Amino acid sequence: MDHGIHYGTAAAGLISFLAIYLALRRRSTIRNIPGPASPSWFFGNMHQLYSSPTYGDYEFDWQKIYGPFYRIKGCFGQDRLMISDPVSLQYILNSPHFKFGPSTENAIRLLYGIDSVMGVNDEDHKRIRAALNVGFTAAAVRDYIPVFKKVAQTLTEQLEESSGKSINICPLLSLATLSTILYAHSWLLRSNQTVGEIIGEGIAVRLPVWLLKAAIQLPIATLAAIRTAKRLADEVGTQVLREKRAAAEQGIDIRTDLYGQLLDLHRLDKTKNTLTEAEIVAQTSVMMIAGQDTTANTLAFGLVELARAPEFQDKLRAEIHSTFRASDGSSVSYDNMPLLNAFIKESLRMFPAIPVAERIAMEDTVIPLTGALTTATGEHISHVPVPKGQIVSLAIASYQRLESRWGEDAQEFKPSRWLDGLSFKGEAVGPYANLLSFLGGPRMCLGWRFAIMEMQIFVCELVGKFAFTLPEADSTRARFAATLLPTTSDGQKGALICAERVM
Repeated sequence: MDHGIHYGTAAAGLISFLAIYLALRRRSTIRNIPGPASPSWFFGNMHQLYSSPTYGDYEFDWQKIYGPFYRIKGCFGQDRLMISDPVSLQYILNSPHFKFGPSTENAIRLLYGIDSVMGVNDEDHKRIRAALNVGFTAAAVRDYIPVFKKVAQTLTEQLEESSGKSINICPLLSLATLSTILYAHSWLLRSNQTVGEIIGEGIAVRLPVWLLKAAIQLPIATLAAIRTAKRLADEVGTQVLREKRAAAEQGIDIRTDLYGQLLDLHRLDKTKNTLTEAEIVAQTSVMMIAGQDTTANTLAFGLVELARAPEFQDKLRAEIHSTFRASDGSSVSYDNMPLLNAFIKESLRMFPAIPVAERIAMEDTVIPLTGALTTATGEHISHVPVPKGQIVSLAIASYQRLESRWGEDAQEFKPSRWLDGLSFKGEAVGPYANLLSFLGGPRMCLGWRFAIMEMQIFVCELVGKFAFTLPEADSTRARFAATLLPTTSDGQKGALICAERVM
């Protein structure tokens, strides 16, 4: 009797899965878009995409075979689109027909608390974003320069202690780009996923919001770390705001960082366009996670590549010295340093912090293409109809290595492409250099100017004072690795590099 019940339950479960699978197959209007074969109905192509030893092992090959617009399989046989076509990307990022995909929304809810940080609806989100923008204008970012310089000088002092020795530059950069509290708790943004995370994501996208919110309380190590991080972020934000408020009461200028800018505006203009103190505190987790290892890892990759190019490194150092001598103590125009900015653009192009972003169609729509696409049935199409609920993956890393966009040497780290005028100048898909490292459209990264200025000052301080080389025994290769960090010869995550003081 018991066996019969178990068999009946198993059969019912199997029938339910098959019904869902067949329903998804019937609804899919993109089945004729070419793409790689799926090795597993359970995982689809997601295990290949996210769990390769080196990020891009499959993705970059798929792009060569199928072009910038192709189909892959998600978990449980779900069709997804993988898109690096610039016209398609521009449309999706700017279209009201698409919003954050389920995985992204789930991450926001778990990591940030969507009600207090991102807003409970589009209008609330726009209000919070508009209020935050005051801290990321070009003028506001210039006010942060003294802070950036102080942190860069501290970083220099740390490197001096190991001058001429092999060091892992990543923890130092991570420490420099955010507070020590996050570094001490080892937060790290990753592009890879474990098998459990891939399956968990495949299930989570089908869970109702109330169940997902309840899941955060489960006694699981990863969820416990998220709870701890959120608590620490709130404590840090509250403490910083308390100190800022006390400084303002003493007549001290508090507008030297983002918190000060936001609090000062709240004090002077308590309107619907400003954030409450509670909302300012709630931004702490966003700044900690979005602003720490993103910039640090890009710099780490860039320095590894710079160590491989001593001739370019010498020219960059000469430009830095010449610019600072000419300034004679006055403010430096970092944007007028061509080699510096070519290096930063190429680092961002090759190593975007987020290699893939997810969006979902909110209604039936049609995605335009740069050129014609040939379907599996031989039909040539220039637009792809997608149904409501279709998940699309914005292949940022692939777009930024797209040969039709950047040239046949798109897989090479080559800063000179930004100096010879050959880099593609077509559709504006992102806020900086036609790159998608900061995404694009209405929900692009607000802090892109902050990140660029931070990188400009750090590179000038580091390269101006140190010569970087790779340890002789190290085989570090600056490509996407499992945690968005280079992998050293002993299998450790990080960038082993030698920094020799030159001045």
